[in-house]
Amino acid sequence: MQKRALSDQETDRIVEMAWEDRTTFDAIEMQFGLNQQAVIELMRTEMKASSFRMWRKRTHGRSSKHAALRSDDITRFKCSSRRQ
Repeated sequence: MQKRALSDQETDRIVEMAWEDRTTFDAIEMQFGLNQQAVIELMRTEMKASSFRMWRKRTHGRSSKHAALRSDDITRFKCSSRRQ
């Protein structure tokens, strides 16, 4: 499968979504077509090394970042700053 080039706006949005605790990797994949490994690679290239390490430490094994590990009580999160 060939990777498509992401616009600066798409890259910024993916980074923003990846930083959000309640946004799953599955949601990023559904919206942008990037699986978890691709998001990790993108974050590695877009962030300073220290920021990337901090992000990976926070997200590694976090159940809220993986839909399959989430509690059934958590429904889809929609940021208040996004259009309705």
